[in-house]
Amino acid sequence: MAFLDDRYLITNAPGMKIFDAVKDLPVVDPHNHANVKEIADNNCYSDAWQLFAATDHYVWEIMRKRGVPESLITGKTASPKEKFLALARVFPEFAGNAVYEWIHLDLKRYFGIEELLSEKTGEKIYNAVNEKLATDAYRPQALLTGPLNVEAMCSTDDLIDTLEDHDRANAAFGKVLVRPTWRPDKGMKIFAADWRSYMGKIEERFGVKLNCLQDLFDVVKRSHDYFAERNCVASDHGIEIPLRGDYEYADADKVFKKAMAGEALTNDEMNCYMGAFLTECARLNSETGWVTQLHLGAVRDVRKSLFDAMGPDVGGDISNHYLDYAPALCNFLNQFDDKLKVVLYCLDQGHQATLATISRAFGAKLSLGSAWWLCDTPIGMRRQLEYIGAVDTLMNFAGMVSDSRKLLSYGSRFEMFRRVLSDVLGDMVGRGQMPEEIAFNIARSIAYDGTKKFWNF
Repeated sequence: MAFLDDRYLITNAPGMKIFDAVKDLPVVDPHNHANVKEIADNNCYSDAWQLFAATDHYVWEIMRKRGVPESLITGKTASPKEKFLALARVFPEFAGNAVYEWIHLDLKRYFGIEELLSEKTGEKIYNAVNEKLATDAYRPQALLTGPLNVEAMCSTDDLIDTLEDHDRANAAFGKVLVRPTWRPDKGMKIFAADWRSYMGKIEERFGVKLNCLQDLFDVVKRSHDYFAERNCVASDHGIEIPLRGDYEYADADKVFKKAMAGEALTNDEMNCYMGAFLTECARLNSETGWVTQLHLGAVRDVRKSLFDAMGPDVGGDISNHYLDYAPALCNFLNQFDDKLKVVLYCLDQGHQATLATISRAFGAKLSLGSAWWLCDTPIGMRRQLEYIGAVDTLMNFAGMVSDSRKLLSYGSRFEMFRRVLSDVLGDMVGRGQMPEEIAFNIARSIAYDGTKKFWNF
């Protein structure tokens, strides 16, 4: 098997047949971090660095790991070409990491570039990519509806966002292709240093004064309704601390007033407020039929120098498999048993067994999301799919998500996933665990049909 050849990631004949059946299905991506303004503006990408790496902290982390100075990663003085050539110099050293495969897939599939990225080929590839990026065929909207074959995608948006860019993008497409996802984390995370200032932004956005928790919940519902009117079908919540669903409103209201007054809070008080906030969001979702996404296990901004210099989302986050989510999560799920669609994502392989058994226990409306972030690799996907198939059910899997800020991820990441899925199912067919026809049905459901149905696209 040669690098990225037709059998890439597929080691059996049934798997090849399954992949042939699903490889060209449209992409439905229920969770990403797309720049919707970029899509709506529909300008040509300026250069290869902007397209491949300017917003990708996966790339930044490994460049740092291989000794590339920050000035050639996120610095303001180096040119895009200098940054791309710095990436090219160390790129062969990325081999074994999914980033090495994703970018080479992008180059091969969408630019017809077969050469490997390296110091020797960097400038040639940079120029070849830039030449194509200057054409209309490589504008964001043309890429999405053309070679990337995206049918539906859900961005990630703050509860105070006004979503004009979604309206502009969908008007350009002539259909609802880009949906917002309601992410009220900044309102929930009362431990954050900027939480009080964010409450001020909420007051300004909605023209209210937040005197009590009910005032905040009233605004949360207004935001929820606003998103629903603009085709939203899901919320998303980053859960760093396990939260129950049975905190008393009166206790949470006291915590809210105390925090608004600038008083210090205990950990128990913060958990009380955040649990009540999350439960209110879930209640709204249960009324509208939205999917509630819970992203579990990320420990944010552990590298102080990075956070101090550049803030969040620049590559300073880790996982912690010692966090015990089971008691609080089961408590929360019991508040909405069979009344709420929930998707669970975990960042650490150590949480997968617990979440799979919880999913099995709570029935059809609770699903497992795709291998997330540090697990979003061929080995992470394979382990997850094999475990889900053995403990839960593959037909209840919530489908692949790109979880990416990068447009080309709809190509490379979805192809990687569909190949791994096909190989896993092909292995099961080869071992006599399921008939080939059933494997085809499962693959199509996970890749397209079942995902569309679960997410109400």
